[in-house]
Amino acid sequence: MKQIPDQSFWKLWNISFGFFGVQIAYALQSANISRIFSTLGADPHNLSYFWILPPLMGIIVQPIIGALSDKTWTRFGRRIPYLFVGAVVAVLVMCMLPNAGSLGMAVSTAMIFGLISLMLLDTSINVAMQPFKMMVGDMVNERQKTKAYSIQSLLCNAGSLVGYLFPYIFTFIGVSNEAPDGMIPDSVTWSFYVGALILILCVLYTGFTVKEMDPEQYAKFHNIKKEENEEKTNLISLLLHAPKAFWQIGLVQFFSWFAFLYMWNNTTGGIAETVWGTLDPKSEAYQAAGNWTGVLFAVQAIGSILWAMVLPKFKNVKFGYSFSLVLGAVGFISTYFIHDQYTLFVSFLLIGCAWAAMLAMPFALLTNSLSGKSMGSYLGLFNCTICLPQIVAALVGGLLFTTFGGEEKTIVVETKSSDAKVVAVETSEAPAEATIEYVAEASDVEATGATETSDVEATGATETSDVETSDATEVVETAEEVAETAEEAVETAMEVTATDTATEETLVETKTVQSGQIIMLVIAGVSLLLGALAVFGINTRRKE
Repeated sequence: MKQIPDQSFWKLWNISFGFFGVQIAYALQSANISRIFSTLGADPHNLSYFWILPPLMGIIVQPIIGALSDKTWTRFGRRIPYLFVGAVVAVLVMCMLPNAGSLGMAVSTAMIFGLISLMLLDTSINVAMQPFKMMVGDMVNERQKTKAYSIQSLLCNAGSLVGYLFPYIFTFIGVSNEAPDGMIPDSVTWSFYVGALILILCVLYTGFTVKEMDPEQYAKFHNIKKEENEEKTNLISLLLHAPKAFWQIGLVQFFSWFAFLYMWNNTTGGIAETVWGTLDPKSEAYQAAGNWTGVLFAVQAIGSILWAMVLPKFKNVKFGYSFSLVLGAVGFISTYFIHDQYTLFVSFLLIGCAWAAMLAMPFALLTNSLSGKSMGSYLGLFNCTICLPQIVAALVGGLLFTTFGGEEKTIVVETKSSDAKVVAVETSEAPAEATIEYVAEASDVEATGATETSDVEATGATETSDVETSDATEVVETAEEVAETAEEAVETAMEVTATDTATEETLVETKTVQSGQIIMLVIAGVSLLLGALAVFGINTRRKE
């Protein structure tokens, strides 16, 4: 077998650069989907159910994409065509999803629209994500694979950092973070728009700078016959003949991804209650917690970057993998006891240690046990070890939340009706103003008439003039009194209107909710501890 030549840093960089944009999209989805659905009116008991369809689609789509790309040979490349298709669909969905509440749809319809959008977004992101992992396996030799995956991990976490911080950054520069009834905050909407733009630009960069191997080159460098590239792939047969490491690593993956679904699903609601003291998704405090979730996930990404530099220092790979998951478990469980938003940085730095191990260790262990034949198919099948635990976690999430969550609480939600205020003002002010004008006009007419009469009578008799003048004066005084009375009536009407307006502003409704979303992060920690134990069952011997 001819050895794949070493590649420069920048060639390795170009292979994975598009991952930066893809990960921004994935980070926006992870940090904001539960926030979006909560804002639209979803029950916390049901939040986990919204995550069933995305990984279910992943189980179906990923192996198919892997198998198809193994047999795809075009002038545009082998894996890159699928990268472009996934990226284009993701961009379109990212532009539609934040508008689920602004299309004039009923709440139930908006929920369905959002759910379908989430399913398409997650599927397209995974379609775009897989080619990067496959291209490293295709184009990088064994000596440089660790370096290549490290670069990919760096870009992955950098993308996560940007995606998580986007809503916070937009809010900081003045974009509205308030959520009108049934609407998504502008800070979140614009985060998705800008994320979509960066995604397509990064994918285009990789597409134009990377040239994949042709069938002859691939067969030569991977010690397989050219004809084998054209053979049909039987996924069931591949599973039956998969190395033991495939299943052993898959068990660790189950506990790991089970845990992280609950982090994405429950962090906003959990810290909104424990740190901000609110259970109302439409409140300003809840939206502030939503932004802070992005900051915490960014801290997690920083922790992951730092820990990725430490992982190669472990001489015992399995110990390093297990210890990383234990640190993540400590981070999850500690959130239950922390009520300060900044102290949570420590928790999420520890969670980042587990995330670093999850991104690097499974693929390093698996690819070392595989030959070049059917690499994409196996990686697609291995993605099921990511999707399946998320489906299970989503299915049992409601039960776990009900069983181990907090108690039911009644919250008071303020309601506003600006239309009612306008009507009140219009119906109170208009008649009052008309009364003033009418009285003023009447007094002027009476006074003028009286003055004219007095002038005429004065030519005939002074006494009569005096009498008429006196009468005129009395008429004017009477008119002025009426005008004053009218003004008082207007003031009274305005006071009544103000009272009515105040009443409109303070109208409230009560809603019964269940507290305790933070307990789901504790459950996530327990799951990671189980994963840490399962690591020691992995057979690390390389398949020849």
